[in-house]
Amino acid sequence: MPNQINHMKIKHLIKLFGIVLLVNLFACQKQAESVDQYMCPMKCEDHKTYDHPGTCPVCKMDLVKVSSIEKPVLDEDGISENSIFNLTSQWKTQNNETIHLADLKGKVLVVVMIYTSCEAACPRLVADMRNIHEKVADPDVDYVLVSIDPEKDTPEKLKAYAKEEHLIGDQWILLQGGLDDVREFSNVLSMKYKKISPIDFSHTNIISVFDKNGVLQYQQEGLGLSNEKLVEEVKNLSK
Repeated sequence: MPNQINHMKIKHLIKLFGIVLLVNLFACQKQAESVDQYMCPMKCEDHKTYDHPGTCPVCKMDLVKVSSIEKPVLDEDGISENSIFNLTSQWKTQNNETIHLADLKGKVLVVVMIYTSCEAACPRLVADMRNIHEKVADPDVDYVLVSIDPEKDTPEKLKAYAKEEHLIGDQWILLQGGLDDVREFSNVLSMKYKKISPIDFSHTNIISVFDKNGVLQYQQEGLGLSNEKLVEEVKNLSK
């Protein structure tokens, strides 16, 4: 009888040990799943993730937690909370028309920030925009140039600049906004600029792509780069 009791105790201890082991394994698995993973918000490397924060090796934007990239919440008009169409700022076009960014809804937007008196980077950025326009060749895509020097870049100045740079047609939209509105928009694009003299600015060179609902989907930083990936993104978004 004592041996039988001891045998039952051993079986009970083994069963209990098995339960504890399973619980610990499950807890370890959940802990492993909860470790933060990071990825580029522009998905430059598709869905590649990193175990620690840093910057994207492609677009140099800060990596974000994968858990923070969720399906966007849409309002009754189908506008995401991340959309630039939520911005209430008013802008003047090169034709001296007053618009809101929401007026651009329904078109894929290729956007760059420039200033017309720039003689270095901006002409090359604009050349890249013309090149993208030629390769995409889609009327459902608009090309938006936002001035970072709104005090000098009046609608009249923007219209003359559009003619000079051969930015002709309804697809080309040049915008002048208020100083605070321009700064707000640059923050959305993570585009940095600074006035370094009465006529010159230092600035990052970024071309941004927004979908038809005004949500940032892709960015390319640099001048004179191969834009095949950007063109592909624009074509996919315009389908």
